[in-house]
Amino acid sequence: MEAEITQAIIEEATKDWLNFTKSDVVIVGAGPAGLTAGTYLAEMGFKTVIFERRLSFGGGIGGGGMLFHKIALEKDVRKILEHFNIRAVDKGTLLVCDASEFMAKLASKCVDAGAKIIHGVSVDDVIFRENPLRITGVCLQWSAVEIAGLHVDPIFVECRAVVDATGHDAEVVAVASRKVPLGIKVPGERSAFCEIGEDQVVERTGKVVEGLYVAGMAVASVYNLPRMGPIFGGMLKSGKKVAELVASDLR
Repeated sequence: MEAEITQAIIEEATKDWLNFTKSDVVIVGAGPAGLTAGTYLAEMGFKTVIFERRLSFGGGIGGGGMLFHKIALEKDVRKILEHFNIRAVDKGTLLVCDASEFMAKLASKCVDAGAKIIHGVSVDDVIFRENPLRITGVCLQWSAVEIAGLHVDPIFVECRAVVDATGHDAEVVAVASRKVPLGIKVPGERSAFCEIGEDQVVERTGKVVEGLYVAGMAVASVYNLPRMGPIFGGMLKSGKKVAELVASDLR
């Protein structure tokens, strides 16, 4: 029985890895922007895989606001919430959602749409080509290997588009900007200014260089935009926008 358990797990996991070695889209980070982007891209028929370094979904959602289990959103995201069947309470100029429902339903919809989410995997580098310069995939490592401080060479996944949805550190764009001649730096985010931060994150969401896109709080780090705290409407709109941009480019 024990051997059968091991064989079943390894065989089925290997099928997934072989299937996604060449993908349409790799999304890095299973936070709100990444899950939203993954849902819409999968619904449009693109082979989409999301790599998340943690063993959980949601990025910064789970903590709510200072561990109060609620998050805020702008009212213009109501249709996106309805798409994910997420309930919200009207609160003046805002909507308020339960943090656990929000992240659970984002993840559930994303999986049901056909996106593959793989936990415990970090993207520690990119694959690039020149003439013209473009990003063509990612280098992967188990998060546990990174935490242990071991030197183990990565493996690779090729794709037509990479979306950096890693949040505040913009990890993929940051490493690419150091190693590939992108001509940009990642200065990090500014202090809080919610209204401007929400609007500008959505406005600046998009392509950094051919094959590499940025969404969610990673946008704030790449373009030195203000942070906004536990309000997540911009993350949903950014995820939806990057999905539409990627789909348009890949078609």
